Amino acid sequence: MDYKEYTGRLKLPQEDLNYPLISERNLELINSMVQQEFDAGNNKIILNTNIKGTFPLDNINKLAAPLIESWAAGIFKKVNNNKDNEYSLVNVEVGTRRTDLADIILQFHYKNNYSTTDIDVKSTVDTIKNSGKGPNITSFSKIRSAYVKDPNFMFVILSIRYHAISITEDTGNATGILQLNDFHSYDFKYLSEHDFSINPALGTGQIQIKDIHYVKVIRRTAEQLVKLLDDKYIASSKHTFQGWLREAQKHKWIK
Repeated sequence: MDYKEYTGRLKLPQEDLNYPLISERNLELINSMVQQEFDAGNNKIILNTNIKGTFPLDNINKLAAPLIESWAAGIFKKVNNNKDNEYSLVNVEVGTRRTDLADIILQFHYKNNYSTTDIDVKSTVDTIKNSGKGPNITSFSKIRSAYVKDPNFMFVILSIRYHAISITEDTGNATGILQLNDFHSYDFKYLSEHDFSINPALGTGQIQIKDIHYVKVIRRTAEQLVKLLDDKYIASSKHTFQGWLREAQKHKWIK
């Protein structure tokens, strides 16, 4: 047996016809909220310490990811605190476990209905050449299952680039600064096939993006995406059709 023999038995997601419009709208809203903070000068994270001397930049970089995730979550929570906000944002949830698919989940009101967007926040530093190249996003099985469970699943990558600074205050204490200087967001469903791969060395395979800041967007359906994910999984060096079949049976992707 091979994959083609199972295509007629797959549970294939069929999203709503207005999904592309909602995806575009939600991305515009997310970008607008983040850009508003940049424009207001609220794009700096300051780490005040009682450490004498300087704060090693390597240590600042180690702290950057969770701090920038919290900064982003704070933006959306601040907007949501105003129930009459211009972004129609009605709810914000923050992932609490490392196994959560998203760092932040936003819910928007739209034409007497609601749309949900899961956000994965990625931080990169501008002084490291390969920062942002090949980051792990999530596992193949987890994200494929998400689209089968909810054909309208919207998974957004929000990448934020920063510059790390260490200064010594007049008190002699070290202060670390994360100066956020750029950001990009995009719907994972629309990433071109050349912009992501599956690393077979990590569990069932980790989705990796070639360069998180420079991607090409190609509109496709959820059905086309899960088939592309399957193709990439089976073609990866350590995986086979039999491995895919085990995952398909385990996660009930087959009718």
